[in-house]
Amino acid sequence: MILSGSFSSEAAIIKNGFSLLPQDFSLEAYKTVFREPMTVMRAYVNTIGLTIAGTAAGLILQTMTAYVLARKDFEWRNYFSFFFYFTTLFSGGLVPYYILMSNTLNLKDSYLALLLPLLFSVYNLLIMKSYIMAIPESLVDAAKIDGCGEVRTLFKVVIPLIKPALATVGLFIALAYWNDWYNAMLYIKTGSKYPLQYFLYQQVNNIEAYKKLIANNAVSSSIINAMSLPTQTLKMALTIVVTGPIILAYPLVQKYFVQGITIGAVKG
Repeated sequence: MILSGSFSSEAAIIKNGFSLLPQDFSLEAYKTVFREPMTVMRAYVNTIGLTIAGTAAGLILQTMTAYVLARKDFEWRNYFSFFFYFTTLFSGGLVPYYILMSNTLNLKDSYLALLLPLLFSVYNLLIMKSYIMAIPESLVDAAKIDGCGEVRTLFKVVIPLIKPALATVGLFIALAYWNDWYNAMLYIKTGSKYPLQYFLYQQVNNIEAYKKLIANNAVSSSIINAMSLPTQTLKMALTIVVTGPIILAYPLVQKYFVQGITIGAVKG
């Protein structure tokens, strides 16, 4: 119904509600979304760049951390594991978080303000750790006997054996970056740096603001009619624009995703 609603006219949706097939076929919602195509493409590029960079960096960071915590010969692993888990129970609060990012780290209006907050997740760390612990210790010992150091053992022996976990955690990280708009709202002021989610969020807010101005007779109705701003159909179109790439990418990692979740649940 989301797809059919995005291709329906606003008047038909308001009158008849949603249906499985488009009512009074219209592209007005998509015309509104892509009214400034270069701005939309820039937001897409920002989001794709952040998603790729954040997913790659997050996978490397969490895999290396999970490998250390999964090593039975690391005597402090239980203490560090508790330290990571403890961070899920308590939060420093929004105000200290904002002061840290804006004043201490000076990341206001920076891409790093969008990259760093989502770089590490304890939940993803536990999945990765559980999967690494399922690898027989004899394989790691054999690699060391052959002269491999810790780094080489990780990248040559461990990582090839945890592809399902990498796909699972990678998908979680990618979705977190792809769906993030909150950090952009807090820290990004330059329009050219907006990620897709926040750009579309602003579009919806602007249109709803225009609708309220019409209701209050603060804006001439002829101006709004010329702009032809939909509301319900626009939300459907935005959903398609945002989720389309994820829907296309999911089948590529579905097999590994399901397997990784199953292993993580059993071992965790």
